[in-house]
Amino acid sequence: MIRYHSAWVLPIAEPPVKDGWVTVDRGRVNAIGRGTRAAVGEAHHLGSVAILPGLVNAHTHLELSHLRDRIPPAHEFVTWIRGVVALRRQFPDPQADEILRGVEEGIAESVRCGTALVGDISNTLVTFAPLTRSALAGVVFNELIRFNAPDPEAVVGAARAQLATLPESDRVRTSLAAHAPYSVSPLVFRAIHHDLDRYPLAPCSVHLSESVEETAFIHDGGGPWRTFLEDVGAWDARWAPPGVSPVQYLDDLGFLDARVLAIHGVQMTAGDLARLAARGTTLVACPRSNGHTGAGAPPLADFYASGVRVAVGTDSLASTPDLSVFAELATMRALAPSVPASQLLDSATRQGARALGFDADYGTIEPGKRSRLLAVAVPDGVDDVEEYLVSGVGPEDIAWLDE
Repeated sequence: MIRYHSAWVLPIAEPPVKDGWVTVDRGRVNAIGRGTRAAVGEAHHLGSVAILPGLVNAHTHLELSHLRDRIPPAHEFVTWIRGVVALRRQFPDPQADEILRGVEEGIAESVRCGTALVGDISNTLVTFAPLTRSALAGVVFNELIRFNAPDPEAVVGAARAQLATLPESDRVRTSLAAHAPYSVSPLVFRAIHHDLDRYPLAPCSVHLSESVEETAFIHDGGGPWRTFLEDVGAWDARWAPPGVSPVQYLDDLGFLDARVLAIHGVQMTAGDLARLAARGTTLVACPRSNGHTGAGAPPLADFYASGVRVAVGTDSLASTPDLSVFAELATMRALAPSVPASQLLDSATRQGARALGFDADYGTIEPGKRSRLLAVAVPDGVDDVEEYLVSGVGPEDIAWLDE
C-alpha cells in the first residue's frame, strides 16, 4: 500500500482537503485523510501539488485528429461542416496511416493533458483498438448519420452488428449515437432508442441545439441545412419540420432520457434546459469548439442555473487547438465567472464519469475507485486551489500518480 501526501487533495464529492493524503492499494483508492499521520502506507511526500481524479473528456472525435489546423474558423456552422466533409472525402480508407497516426497522437495528448476517460464519437470504429491499448478508459460511440432512411431498423441493426464484432473490454465500452436532429431521421432516432432499451446501462450521444442554422431548420425546414442536405443527396422530401426547438423535437420523439449526452446546447432556451433537467439528460459543454465553428458562445451560466447536469468535452482537433480539458475549463471560467470553480471541476470529473457509465471507477477520489489520479503542481501561496485549477493548467504541470 502506498500513501501519497500533498498540499491538497480534491475528492470532488467533498470539499478540498488541505495537507491531505490518499492511500492506494492494487490500483484502487483505499482511504483519504488529512495531516501527515496515517495508519498504513509507504509514504510518498509530493509537496505543493493537488491530487485529483483523472479528468473526463465527455465528447471528442479522436478519428478526426488528423484534421488538426486544416479547417479555418467559420462565421457560419454549415460552412465549417462543409470543410470537414470535403477533407474527410480525401481519406476514404479509415485505416489510412495519417488517420491512425492522428488517433494515436490524440490519445497520447489526452493522457498528457490529464484525461482518464473519454466519450469518443466514431463513424468508422477505427479508434476502438488504439484505445484498448492505451491508458484511457472510455465509450466509443458508433455514430449514425442518416436523414433519408427507408429502413431505419436495418440501419441501426447494421450499426449494432458492427459493434458485436469488437472484442469485449471492461475499460473501453461501446454504444450507439445519433449525430444530430438535422442529419438523422425521426424513425432512426426511434430505432436507436428502441435498440438501447436492450442495453439499459449504455449511454447515448447526440449533437443538439448547436447552431442557429439547426434551430431554424428544425423550426421551418429551410436555410443552410436544407441546402446542404440537398447538395449531398441526403434530403428526404417526406420529412416535415416539427416547428419546435431541437430539444422539444427529440423529447417529443421520446429520445431524451438519463442515458443521453446532449452535446453543445449553444442555442438552448430556458425551456429547453428545464426539459433536459427534467429528463436527467447530461449537457456536454465544448465552448472552444463552438467559437471555432461559428456556433457561438454557450450560455454556461444558464446551464448551471437550470439544474441540468453539465459535463465537459473538447470536441475534435478539427475544431479545437488541443485535447486539454483543463484548457476547456479555463474557457468556461472566462465565459461564466459567476459559476463556482467547484462546479466546473465537478463537471470535468464526476458528471462526465456518471454520464458515460463509469462512475463506479472514475470521477471522484473515494475508497474502492480506481487510483487513476493526477498530481497537479500548485504554486506556494495558493489559497483557493479550485479556482487555480480552472485558471489554465498546462501539461507540464501534470503528472500521473501511477506512472
